[in-house]
Amino acid sequence: MKQPARKPQDKKPAAKSPRKARVDLNAEARDRKRDKKQRGNPTGSRANPLAQAQKGSTDNKSKDPRIGSKKPVALGAASAAAKPVKPAKVAKPVQEEKKPRMTPEEELATLENNERLDALLDRLENGETLSAEDQAWLDQSLDRIDVLMEQLGIALDDDADDDKEAEEDMYRLLKGGQ
Repeated sequence: MKQPARKPQDKKPAAKSPRKARVDLNAEARDRKRDKKQRGNPTGSRANPLAQAQKGSTDNKSKDPRIGSKKPVALGAASAAAKPVKPAKVAKPVQEEKKPRMTPEEELATLENNERLDALLDRLENGETLSAEDQAWLDQSLDRIDVLMEQLGIALDDDADDDKEAEEDMYRLLKGGQ
């Protein structure tokens, strides 16, 4: 199939811009001359190069101009041969470290002789309030002492009479401290 023939386009001459007036040309030339005069270094730049560098910025002096890694590199073949190539690491099964377990008697003795525990108990008896952290540690230590005493068969109050007296004392305190 044949393409239709194109119509010949009329070639119009490009629109010419009107000539600038002599006044405009002179003004442009003066502007170019003024711009050209401003080029170049300021006076005295050859004699005082440091003054110009200080104007720029002082951060460049503190910055190390060298590019690259600052990591020290071992030189020589002896140091390279001294390091053997390590094979790939094989994952080892994690084993918990077994702490030497103390017997209940030893653990109880350790807790009873604890200086921090004694100090906190003294502060409590004096009516001071303890911080939350100290109170939590004290409660944990006293609970552990109770557990150890139960394991060892040690009872704090063997007499039933003492229990009754303690209850009566508590009732007195609650009723008004008679």
